Amino acid sequence: MPDRILVVDDEEPIREIVASMLGTAGYACKQAGSGMEALAVLNSGEDFELMLSDLMMADLDGIGLLERTKEKYPDMPVVMVTAVHDISVALAAIRNGAYDYLLKPFEREQLLNTVSRALENRRLKVENRNYQTNLESLVKARTEQLQATVRELERSYDMTLEALGDALDMKDAETEGHSRRVTAFTIVIAKAMGLPPEQIPTIARGAFLHDIGKLAIPDAILRKPGKLTPDEMAVMKEHCFKGYQIVKKIPFLVEACDIVYSHQERFDGTGYPRGLKGEEIPLGARIFSVADTLDAMTVDRPYRAKQSYQAAREEIVRWSDKQFDPDVVKAFLEIPEDIWERLRKDIDSQISRIAYSAGAKG
Repeated sequence: MPDRILVVDDEEPIREIVASMLGTAGYACKQAGSGMEALAVLNSGEDFELMLSDLMMADLDGIGLLERTKEKYPDMPVVMVTAVHDISVALAAIRNGAYDYLLKPFEREQLLNTVSRALENRRLKVENRNYQTNLESLVKARTEQLQATVRELERSYDMTLEALGDALDMKDAETEGHSRRVTAFTIVIAKAMGLPPEQIPTIARGAFLHDIGKLAIPDAILRKPGKLTPDEMAVMKEHCFKGYQIVKKIPFLVEACDIVYSHQERFDGTGYPRGLKGEEIPLGARIFSVADTLDAMTVDRPYRAKQSYQAAREEIVRWSDKQFDPDVVKAFLEIPEDIWERLRKDIDSQISRIAYSAGAKG
């Protein structure tokens, strides 16, 4: 289809001459005898690739017509035609959004060259916008695809982490299910503190893997029923750093490794392995510390029976600002007590299903 051009001029002979020149060059033209008539034509829904408008018209001049059409029809370039041989008038039209101008009288070749340039400029602008739109759509699609792949990869990683945690629980039977419970408790406290959702998975992974370094501790020490000697205790304390060394090699877990390294630090600086104090300790490790104590006190151990949640709460409050971050303790105390028991039952049920499934496969 030929490009459509709207020719606007309040002098009919000029309109006819311009339309004739353009028609013989293969363009499809429509004429308007005033600025208001041109607006009516445009508002009727007809599409034009270009508008040629006289600058001086009685009811609505070329500048006024330009101002009322440039936002609604941004892809339609406007070329101003004027008999005023004052370059400032033409430049004012261009500043207002006109593509170019023609001074009357003009030759046929001048008209056709200006029209050709304007239409080529329009074509390039439209192509560029379409390219940008297509590129944005492509980037969006690729981003969504990448995000889906990352989510799938994270699920795969998390399944691997669960296997590692289960392997540790099997090695240290005294703490069966501890990794799962303390992770769930840590997540609840982190949410109660209002942490951004994107931070919680990192903290959860650090909590789940907190004791992973015990895989490197000799069984004779790890499973010793009695009290450890000072030398054995020194070896046992190495599990924080050993866990850190294991986890930091996995890019996916770089942020979580600091929680693994710091989970035995104490708020007053008396913990190990580095004696970190206060906010020097990663927030995830400070949250974990409360969750860990809650779980440790409310499960049966060979050397003592489990204690009540009330007793655990009192102990945590007593050690606030010493072992525990007071802000974390405050958030913990605002959580209803029944949540912890419900979580424990859910996790115990999960462990039973896993054990049953493993037995059935065996």
